[in-house]
Amino acid sequence: MSDLTRVVTPLIERLDALFDRIEAILPPPLPATDWSASAYRWRTRAGRGWLEAVQHPHRIRFEDLQGVEDQKLRIAQNTKQFVARRSANNVLLTGARGTGKSSLVKAVLNQFAAKGLRLIEVDKDDLVHLPEIVDLIAGRRERFIIFCDDLSFESGEPGYKAMKSILDGSITGMPDNLLVYATSNRRHLMPEKMSENLETKYNADGDIHPGETTEEKVSLSERFGLWLSFYPFGQDHYLEICAHWLAEFGMAPEQIEAARGEALQWTLMRGSRSGRVAWQFARDYAGRHARKRPTPQPPSAGRG
Repeated sequence: MSDLTRVVTPLIERLDALFDRIEAILPPPLPATDWSASAYRWRTRAGRGWLEAVQHPHRIRFEDLQGVEDQKLRIAQNTKQFVARRSANNVLLTGARGTGKSSLVKAVLNQFAAKGLRLIEVDKDDLVHLPEIVDLIAGRRERFIIFCDDLSFESGEPGYKAMKSILDGSITGMPDNLLVYATSNRRHLMPEKMSENLETKYNADGDIHPGETTEEKVSLSERFGLWLSFYPFGQDHYLEICAHWLAEFGMAPEQIEAARGEALQWTLMRGSRSGRVAWQFARDYAGRHARKRPTPQPPSAGRG
């Protein structure tokens, strides 16, 4: 062995050991995106994010959503324009809980996935990664909807500015293959306080001008071009939804009629009437009265 080899060999061995230690502390590479999927969740690890394919997205049909016919027509038309590469709006779905808001977005995916529509679910805490998502999907042939469920913000949250920027305020603009569909129980996505009324101003003619805090809160919701409102269910509406789901579970018409009393008792115990409550009652009733095990249905069907 030459003198050079005796010197270099220990050095190479030490470098190999050093590289092994460095590899052990480095984060693993991010998973590759499976572009064959129709639905994704945005996941993060060590400050970096990737699109995780959803292997079994909820299969909710438009006809499973009862009593929201106008909302179905409007969001279906908007999405139809989008997948046809025509102009379309971002959509904000607001209103009472359990009335079908998030289920309607899932039904949109079920209806248009075969035409190239893709859904990306993003949690509120991950909205700061919106620019990364935009860079990832820009230029792809598929049409993407970013889905933000149960969206609301407190003052100063970073996701609020990220959402405003991606909707209408960024210098880069929004790619033409992307829309945002969001659901919220708050029409303006942020809490509204009595003290904000004190900021209201008026001029000599009596014209009222909202304060800056109110204007800031309204500015985000106004960036959604299409607003869909959902309202609490009446008794008849609630019973119609119960009947629909009982029929889906294979109950006979006479069984459905006999279930009305229990359906009303169920909603009294829950203290609310909604599609979610109707779905839960139907699962319980069919499980107790059906001769065979009911046909499984999507666990979120009929929810809001």
